[in-house]
Amino acid sequence: MNIGKYVEIYSKDLELKNYSKNTIENYKSQVYSFLKYFENVATKPSEISEAKIKTWLLEAKTINTRKHRISAVKLFYKYTGKQPLKFKHIEYPKSDKKLPVVLSQEEVQKMFVVCENLKHKVILALLYSCGLRVSELINLKWINIDRSRMIINIVAGKGNKDRQVMLDSSLIPLLSKYYREYKTVEYILAGQFSEQYSSRSVGQVMKQLALKANLNKRVYTHLMRHNCFTHMVENGTDINLIQRLAGHSNVKTTLMYTHISHNLISKIQSPISQIKI
Repeated sequence: MNIGKYVEIYSKDLELKNYSKNTIENYKSQVYSFLKYFENVATKPSEISEAKIKTWLLEAKTINTRKHRISAVKLFYKYTGKQPLKFKHIEYPKSDKKLPVVLSQEEVQKMFVVCENLKHKVILALLYSCGLRVSELINLKWINIDRSRMIINIVAGKGNKDRQVMLDSSLIPLLSKYYREYKTVEYILAGQFSEQYSSRSVGQVMKQLALKANLNKRVYTHLMRHNCFTHMVENGTDINLIQRLAGHSNVKTTLMYTHISHNLISKIQSPISQIKI
């Protein structure tokens, strides 16, 4: 099976449908893994049965990975394989109802206190101040920073959607100092040997800062986005405004942050308060 040929055709099909660059790369990776898995049992994708597809899907370690696999391969058979009915009887699994364990503002403050590297501080500040996804952070350009209107323009975010987030005044002197020292040209964050910083490097920065701050919670890049919007909820920001800032299509996604807000939960009066114990 000529896996490279199928993946390349699939990539062009997704480009024609105007999928974002990140989505295309992620979906190509999933389809490559899928076809590689069946390389020795099929000479072309049409020979891979529904039963075999289900077996591959069930080998995913998490529900989210399985859903991601379905999304990628389903589109592959729809656009490239010309067999949209392959997934007629394969549905998305029910989502896990796990809530992220967010940091308190005091714990976030500890990360800033121990952060001595200027670039790392810019990474932490941009992620936390406006809830950026890691792909949005590493794709952020100087031209996207609008100091006259105090906003940051997020171009081609998740789902290839543009949106705007606030530019807090505390970021201005930090970004100015960073620019004077690093003099990056187009992208705000540039790698040591490349034009852009990598998402893996951002993840390593988060882990190192959490370790230095002696935090006993699992800290990862996307958690800073959860921290941002949870703390906004706790500070009384309207949920519909948070939805716009987060770029959520459905407010139900944003409502998750009301469920993990410890300030809201801690103010609920338990019925035991009326009991003498």
